[in-house]
Amino acid sequence: MLGLVKAGVRGRPGVYRMISPDGEILYVGKAKNLRTRLLGYFRADFPAEKSARIIREAGEVQWDYHPSEFAALVQELRLIKKYRPRLNVMMKRDARHFAFIRITTGSAPKFMVVRGAGNDEHGTYFGPFHGAWQLEDALRELNDVLGLRDCRIDQPMHFSDQTEFPVGQPRTPGCIRFEIGKCLGPCVAGVSQRQYRARFTVARDFFEGRQDSPLETLRSAMEESSERMEFERAAQIRDKMQRLESLREQFERLRFAVESLTFVYTVPGHAGEDRSYLIRRGRIRGELPAPQSPDERTALASAAAEIFSPKELRSATVPAHEVDELMLLSSWFRKFPKELERTEPAAEFPRKRSA
Repeated sequence: MLGLVKAGVRGRPGVYRMISPDGEILYVGKAKNLRTRLLGYFRADFPAEKSARIIREAGEVQWDYHPSEFAALVQELRLIKKYRPRLNVMMKRDARHFAFIRITTGSAPKFMVVRGAGNDEHGTYFGPFHGAWQLEDALRELNDVLGLRDCRIDQPMHFSDQTEFPVGQPRTPGCIRFEIGKCLGPCVAGVSQRQYRARFTVARDFFEGRQDSPLETLRSAMEESSERMEFERAAQIRDKMQRLESLREQFERLRFAVESLTFVYTVPGHAGEDRSYLIRRGRIRGELPAPQSPDERTALASAAAEIFSPKELRSATVPAHEVDELMLLSSWFRKFPKELERTEPAAEFPRKRSA
């Protein structure tokens, strides 16, 4: 395999695949310089190194050239999502630094703090955020204020308005949150499904900046405690408010960041193979060769109009299948902020623009 790499690979951007003798894709990686990266695998100093392990298990290496490091990065992500190689630790190497709030499905949905979408291709997420622990603390406060559940996903639900079997008075389920009035009790007929869903909608509206009632509830409780001279309790409620306000600020920054990642991004490529990426809300919606003539510029403007013109709901939610790409683009422009100078705002490409 070393001889093949030395003889065949060139020093340009690309994506490589390490393949086992039985045909399994073990690992997918990208490189700004494929030759340097692949030859580096054969210079592993210790058998325990990740590169040495990959070489031990691989029987073949395949690679494809791409016009730029950015193009290779995007293709690497797509191949990892497609093949899910077992030696790729995560969808992206820096995914461990991010956290998301996942909205579960079911009759009594809940919010969960997770590190990424994983194998979920149908869920909805808020994110990405830095600081999973702080996010969990703030989410716990919101759940307590609104009485939303935080029990296991597969916990059976029994609403007060169910008719398929008799439902008695709410009973203690052994959950301290229900016992002290922090949860509505959707598992013990403590609430109807419609009532629970209404509370859950309030939480989503709070994330989206359309609803302030959780903060108002805490503010009223803090003021009442102060009037009763229960200053310690008032201070505790104040801390809860601060955590929720911090969560709201994170969501506002997120919406701004997602909306700001809407533009045409033209990337210089190897041997003049420049590419233009049509990016909307942090996800690549189209890709064309960078225009070199008036006709090609018109074609790019036409494609941009189809992508940028339709109105989309301003939301901080991200579909599961787009989470990893949003993380990738956010990381790319944070790592290389000067790349933003290569972008052209969506407003530069109106529906009937001509070259």
